[in-house]
Formats: sequence, structure tokens, C-alpha cells
Amino acid sequence: MAIAVIAISLLSTFAAVAAVGAAQQAVIDHYAAAAKATDPGFKGFSVDRGQAFFLAKHDANADTPSCSTCHTADPKQMGQTRVGKAIDPMAVSVNPQRFTDLDKVELWFRRNCNTVLGRECTAQEKGDYVTFLANQ
Repeated sequence: MAIAVIAISLLSTFAAVAAVGAAQQAVIDHYAAAAKATDPGFKGFSVDRGQAFFLAKHDANADTPSCSTCHTADPKQMGQTRVGKAIDPMAVSVNPQRFTDLDKVELWFRRNCNTVLGRECTAQEKGDYVTFLANQ
């Protein structure tokens, strides 16, 4: 029974990783290298940490306390900026072009992390976030 649970868990993890495209994986690999450079004990990114970060309420900005304020709690749905502009879904399964261009990803992290967190996101946070959304 324990072996079956472990096997199912490993297959679920493999299926999640297999859903990530090559372009998204290159972005994730970039953040992994950056995370390793700042934390020699870095063990990898987590879908669960990425989801928690995406949904978490932060205190830096009352108008945008979380990523999901604009992007909705369901990353497969359209979001909306504070001024009403539509935002395409964040989930790679719905929007396969998400997280394929590192320069564009970095631009949006710079803008949105400062708005939501009041600071730059760490490589760990970025990697967890992209890992979560690339597996949605």
C-alpha cells in the first residue's frame, strides 16, 4: 500500500513536470541557477509554494494585496487591472505563451513584485511562481 502511494505521488509529480514546455523550463532553469547562487542549500521549486505565494495577501499595497487581486484566484481565468484592462490567463495550459520570454517575464516581475510586495521578488519566489503557473 505504501509503495502504491509513493508511486502515485511520483507519477503525479512527473506529470506536473511534463506539462512544462521547453521555453518555460528555460525560464525556470534561469531562476534555479540564481536561487542556487544565493542559497547553496537550494532544493528546487515547489508548485505548492508558488500557489501559496500567488494567493497570499501582502501588506505593501492596500489596492493590490495579492497577485490574485488582478489575476483572479483561478489562474485559468481572465484577470483585470485596477483600471479595467483585461489580463490574459496566467496558466500555461490556457495561455502557452506565458513565461516563454525571460526578458518579458523579468519586466513583469519587476513591475508587479514592487506593486504587490513593495520590493523585488527573490529568485526562489519567481521560480516557485512560474513553476506553479506552468503546471496549471
